[in-house]
Amino acid sequence: MNPEQYVQQKAAASGSSFYYAFLFLPPPRRAAITAFYAFCREVDDVVDETSDPSVARNKLVWWQGEVQRAFQGQPSHPVMQALMPHTTSYHMEPRHLQAVIEGCLMDLDQTRYLDYAGLQRYCHLVAGIVGEVAAQIFGQTDPATTQYAHRLGQALQLTNILRDVGEDALRGRIYLPVNDLQQFDVKAHEIIKREYSERFVALMRFEAQRAHQLYDEALALLPAADRRAQKPGLMMASIYRTLLREIEDEEFQVLHQRISLTPLRKFWLAWKVQALGRL
Repeated sequence: MNPEQYVQQKAAASGSSFYYAFLFLPPPRRAAITAFYAFCREVDDVVDETSDPSVARNKLVWWQGEVQRAFQGQPSHPVMQALMPHTTSYHMEPRHLQAVIEGCLMDLDQTRYLDYAGLQRYCHLVAGIVGEVAAQIFGQTDPATTQYAHRLGQALQLTNILRDVGEDALRGRIYLPVNDLQQFDVKAHEIIKREYSERFVALMRFEAQRAHQLYDEALALLPAADRRAQKPGLMMASIYRTLLREIEDEEFQVLHQRISLTPLRKFWLAWKVQALGRL
């Protein structure tokens, strides 16, 4: 398997909504975003699939070194071998990749966030930066698009957090800010034990509104000049916001299950943005 086949398999196997947005890109941009997404998946999987935190930390430290080596012309991992030919064309820098790794390291050091500002810092690293890089790959021409991409990345990440509350709790992580839990009188042990309550639903409704606000702010920030080029990001916005509404319709029953959209529905939402320009 060559590096390009490796990253293609990594992206497709994840089943992510991002994959559907990539399908409509011209081949060079699709190759670049697939390789970058595979990198993000690779380092994220270190945290999710390694039970020993010290082993996970060592692996992420290795990735930090691999990024440095790759930008010095010596990539050894197939993901970096696939990614490096695209870095100059799409303005990818070591700091972008190192930020994603730094966010993953936060998962090893921190299982709670005291307030939304703290959570935003995490979302900035694992999603905001990713949005910025993706916008460049998609064909950004207006500097103002960076703000849109960063805000959209945070909206997508917060949607992920709301979808995965139950799964994350099983790993000992609760991303919902502590002061939000206190405001709605929701105890961490209730989430870990998968106990639903009106208080929990009220908390989740509050967080969902925060996510909707991020989507609204992101879309308002997108310059008209880049709207066509940024269609893949708008596809992701459509898919993830539909997922968010599905979670709301299910009354936030996320502690015992993972609410998701079918592949056909994701493809339909992506196609609608591509063909009709409608979210």
